[in-house]
Amino acid sequence: MNKFPFISSKCPHLLHGGDYNPDQWLGQPQILKDDLRLMRLANCNAMSVGIFSWTALEPEEGRFTFGWLDKIMDDLADNGAFAVLATPSGAKPAWLSQKYPEILRVGRYGIRNRHGMRHNHCFTSPVYREKVEIINAALARRYKNHPALILWHVSNEYGGECHCDLCREAFRAWLQAKYRDIEALNKAWYTAFWSHRFTGWTQIDTPSEHGEIMIHGMNLDWKRFVTAQTLDFMKKEIGPLKRFSPGIPVTTNFMGTYPGLDYWKLAPALDVISWDSYPQWGRPGADMGEAVAAGFVHDMCRAFKKGKPFLLMESTPSITNWQPVPKLKRPGMHALSSLLAVAHGSDSVQYFQWRKSRGSSEKFHGAVVDHAGHENTRVFQDVAGLGETLKRLDDVAGTSTPVEAALIYDWENRWAIDDAKCLGAHKAYEATCHNHYMSLWKRGVAMDVIDMEQDFDPYKLLVAPMLYMIKPGVGKRIERFVRNGGTLVATYWSGIADENDLCFLGGFPGPLRKVLGIWDEEIDTLHDTDTNRMIFRGKNELGLKGSYAVHQFCALIHAETARTLAVYTGDFYAGRPAVTVNECGRGQAYYLAGRTKDRFLDDFYKALCARLNLRTPLKAALPQGVVTRMRTDGKNNYIFVMNFNNKPKSVALGKTRGMDLCNGKKASEKLALAPYGVAVIRTVAQ
Repeated sequence: MNKFPFISSKCPHLLHGGDYNPDQWLGQPQILKDDLRLMRLANCNAMSVGIFSWTALEPEEGRFTFGWLDKIMDDLADNGAFAVLATPSGAKPAWLSQKYPEILRVGRYGIRNRHGMRHNHCFTSPVYREKVEIINAALARRYKNHPALILWHVSNEYGGECHCDLCREAFRAWLQAKYRDIEALNKAWYTAFWSHRFTGWTQIDTPSEHGEIMIHGMNLDWKRFVTAQTLDFMKKEIGPLKRFSPGIPVTTNFMGTYPGLDYWKLAPALDVISWDSYPQWGRPGADMGEAVAAGFVHDMCRAFKKGKPFLLMESTPSITNWQPVPKLKRPGMHALSSLLAVAHGSDSVQYFQWRKSRGSSEKFHGAVVDHAGHENTRVFQDVAGLGETLKRLDDVAGTSTPVEAALIYDWENRWAIDDAKCLGAHKAYEATCHNHYMSLWKRGVAMDVIDMEQDFDPYKLLVAPMLYMIKPGVGKRIERFVRNGGTLVATYWSGIADENDLCFLGGFPGPLRKVLGIWDEEIDTLHDTDTNRMIFRGKNELGLKGSYAVHQFCALIHAETARTLAVYTGDFYAGRPAVTVNECGRGQAYYLAGRTKDRFLDDFYKALCARLNLRTPLKAALPQGVVTRMRTDGKNNYIFVMNFNNKPKSVALGKTRGMDLCNGKKASEKLALAPYGVAVIRTVAQ
C-alpha cells in the first residue's frame, strides 16, 4: 500500500474547515452557538483556532484567560470536530510593545516601527522569544491531551526582516561563524570591487539603500541569514509544544513562492507542510495560468516531505478582498480549485475565513459564513456541497502521487537572478519555471518541484530552467544523473555563477559545460519589438520540424560535443545553434538557447514525454483546458479529471473504468464535464 499515515489518527478523513476566530465574538454567545450548527451543515470537521488570539489569551503580562478557549475546544470535541490550534506570535498585544519597545522591528533605514500590523517583531529579541515561549508552553500544557487537538499551527505566515542592533550583531556573528576569517568573506563577496574590502567584522552592516546594496554576495548572505534566524525562532516556538505534547504534529502556513524565505530550510523542522493559496480566478483567459501557478506550489509542498501529503491551510470560498480585482468564483470553481489541491496531494481544504469579521482590513474577505449570518447563501452551499464530496473522497487521504519528473525552482538561485544587474526587465525566473512546468502539467505528467540540493536520482526527467547559480557539487550530481540514464533539460542563463554569485571563469555554463556539451559565449537581450526564430532541419529523435518564435533572450552558443537540432534564422547569429542535445553516458542533456513561447515548449515536451514514456493518468488526448492528476494507494488509483474551461467538455476515458466519487455513479466511456467541472474516478491499480 502506497499510503502515508493520516495527519492525526483521531481524524481519519480529509480535513475541511477554516480559520475560526471566536475571540472576535465573545460578547455574542448566540453567534458562537450558531457556529457549531453551521459547521455541521457545512460538513466542516477541522477548524484553525487562536491564530491571532494573544490579547484574548493574555490580556496583561502573566495573566492568562483560557476559559473562552476551553469552551471552544470542548464544543468542537462535543460536536465531532477537531482543532488546528495556533500559537499567537504572528500578532503581539499592545502591552507587550509598550513595556518592551525593543521587540519592535527596525526597518532598512534604521527607524523602529510603531506597534501594529502583523509580524512586526524582532526574531532575534531575547525578550520576544521569552514571551512567546511562555504563552506557547502554557497552551501546550493546557491542551496537550484535549480530544479536539490534532495539529499545532505555529504563528502565521512567517516573513519580514529586522535591522535593529540585535539583528545587526546577529548577522555579523552568523557571518563570522560561516567564514571564520574576514579575508575569506572578502574573497567570497569580491569586495575588491569599488574598494569595498572589510578589515574588521564590526564594519559590516545589514544591506540598506542608504548604505550598501551593491555587494551581491552580501545580499545573498543577508537573505540566508534572515531565513536562518526565522528558522531558529520557529524552532524556539516549536520547543515547548514538543516538550509538553510530543505526540501532536506541528505545521506553519507557507506562502507559495514568497521570496523572503527559503522554505526548503524551514521544511525539515515541521511535521506537516501547509500553505495559503489565493489564485486570481476569473481573470479573462487566465484560469489555466492560475491553476498552473497553484499546482506548481502544490507539487513543491508535496516534495518538501518526499511525497507526503500536505495541507491547504488557507483558501477563499469566495473573493480575496486584497486582490486588484476581487472576482467572485464562478459556479463550479470552488469545488474545482479545492480539488485541484487534493489532486496534487493535499489532505485538506481549509479556508480563510470561517465567519466574516465586522471590522478591520479583512471584513470583506471571503468567508463560509457571510455577514448575513446564515446558511442560505450561494457560497455556504458551495462549501457544504464540497464537504459532502470530500466525505466520499476519504479514502484518498494519505495516498501518494507517482512522480517521474522534477523541475528545479531554487530560492537562492532566484535571489541571485533578481539581484543581478543584467538581462533587463524580462528576467522572469519564476514565470519561466511556470512555462516549462505548464507544458508537462497540461499533459498530466506529475512533477516534483525541488531545489538544487535535492536528490535527482529518483527521476527520469530533470528540468532546470535558468539555473544561473550552481552550488558546489550540483554540477557533478547533475552529470551523474544524466550518465545513469536521466534526461536533463537546461536553458539559457545557466551555469553562470557560484554560491557566492561569483561568475565562473573558463566559459559558461560552468560546471554544466561538460554534461551539456556546449560553450555559451554571450547572450542577446531582445527588445519587445525584436523578433527571431529557430528552425529544425533534417530528422531528429524528437520528430520536431519547422520553425518557432524566439523572443527576449538568445544565447549565442557553440556546440562542442553536443549535436545541433535547431538553429537561429535571423540576426547576425543566424545559423548558430538554438537547440542542442548531448549524449552523456546512458542519458541525454538538452539545451534551449533561446526563450521560446508555449507552442515550442508544448511540442518539445510532448515529444520528450513520448520518448521517455512518462506515465499519465489517462492515455486519451485531453481537450484544451482539461487536466488530469492521479493519487494511489497501490490498490486503487484515484484519477482527477478537471475542466478549467467555462464551457462543458467531454473526455474519452478509453479502457479506464471505475466509479466517479464526486457523484457516486459509474463513469461512462465518455466523461462529460460541466463548466469548471471535476470528476474523481476510482479504478483498480494495474
